[in-house]
Amino acid sequence: MTLHQNLIDGEWAGGDAIANINPSNTNDVVGEYARATTDDTLRAIGAAKAAFPTWSRSGIVERHAILRKTADEITARKDELGRLLSREEGKTLAEGIGETLRAAQIFDFFAGEVLRLAGEVLPSARPNIGVEITREPIGVVGIITPWNFPIAIPAWKIAPALAYGNTVVFKPADLVPGCSWAIVDILHRSGLPKGVLNLVMGKGSIVGQTILDSADVNAITFTGSVGTGKRVAAASIEHMRKFQLEMGGKNPFVVLDDADLNVAVDAAVNSAFFSTGQRCTASSRIIVTEGIHDRFVSAVSEKLKTIIVDDALKAGTHIGPVVDASQLKQDEDYIAIGQNEGAKLVFGGERLTRDSPGFYLQPALFTEATNQMRISREEIFGPVASVIRVKDYEEALHTANDTPFGLSSGIATTSLKHATHFKRNAEAGMVMVNLPTAGVDFHVPFGGRKGSSYGPREQGKYAAEFYTTVKTAYTLA
Repeated sequence: MTLHQNLIDGEWAGGDAIANINPSNTNDVVGEYARATTDDTLRAIGAAKAAFPTWSRSGIVERHAILRKTADEITARKDELGRLLSREEGKTLAEGIGETLRAAQIFDFFAGEVLRLAGEVLPSARPNIGVEITREPIGVVGIITPWNFPIAIPAWKIAPALAYGNTVVFKPADLVPGCSWAIVDILHRSGLPKGVLNLVMGKGSIVGQTILDSADVNAITFTGSVGTGKRVAAASIEHMRKFQLEMGGKNPFVVLDDADLNVAVDAAVNSAFFSTGQRCTASSRIIVTEGIHDRFVSAVSEKLKTIIVDDALKAGTHIGPVVDASQLKQDEDYIAIGQNEGAKLVFGGERLTRDSPGFYLQPALFTEATNQMRISREEIFGPVASVIRVKDYEEALHTANDTPFGLSSGIATTSLKHATHFKRNAEAGMVMVNLPTAGVDFHVPFGGRKGSSYGPREQGKYAAEFYTTVKTAYTLA
């Protein structure tokens, strides 16, 4: 089996490897991927630092061409790369292909942003003096990505970093290195100069920690757990570096009495259970007013009976497996916690057996939950959701906002009054009305509030706030 190596200073470098296992079929080895050492990571950081002066002053046509070529190849290989994604992470093939196309759209968007780089020319308060305000790249960017979106999240961090003239040291999640390796390979072959993009796969305790400890890393963008995010913040403050954190959520989906029942059920089921619930924007708290509660719970239970949980690559599968054994155990532990807390498990929660050995879990739906239970406070990151009964809209809004997180928030209602009020008063970075809480377009800002996010938004033109620094220059005429 081919060993997929790390890319350091424009050269592929080997080392000890780990098998990438398909969670739909644990007998299927996706590939062997090298694990970087501390020395490998330090070499990658050094290469990025050395490449920065030239790349940061490279022409916009060169950067545009590389990003556009990358977008074109990802699009042309969408079926192949989507299948790779589904094999290594467990999303359905349709989701895998969809995420791959999103990555292509992100690279295409930032290829365009290279050509739209702009500044300001202002008059000074003093005569015969001109003022220019420009944006410049910040230097070496450390990129650390999670396992749940193995091609989209690397794309929305790498593309703007390169577009604005930064160099990169990239550490993907150890669990899903395949898509990350493929993106780096495409960028490498698209003409990136050596040292501009460095791939260091491996353990967070080794590779990630080395990136955090290095004074030569000028900024770090991280998506992952709250605990690790806090470590990134502490290490970054030590070096007075810029940092950006996306750390998950406990997102609410509110259903009001006046909601269209079919719309509410479809949006809630998609929000809570699709992508196996392994999305930081997933809604695991479904807050339902009294008048529609019983009908809603009954309709969701009937809907869940039609959901097919199976091999991610099999036609007709709606939900694939949980990503690995440890995540499956965490999901099952929380199901037990919910029952012990007094919530009523009205559907699912059982481990499933399929034709191939994998980490299959039937979606779990709780009722009679309260907002103080652990299953309502802590991020489970699996196909587990709790229904919380409330009296009216006011209580629903209060309950929705009563969380340490603030990433995404949704509501199902036919009331313009309530929809408008909710958009204004939901304490979240993203709000959805009659839509699933998961999923935003490639060209709009992504991010949250409170314990979900820190720093500037990701994606779209707002990415410039993190990947550049502002300079003000004066000239005497």
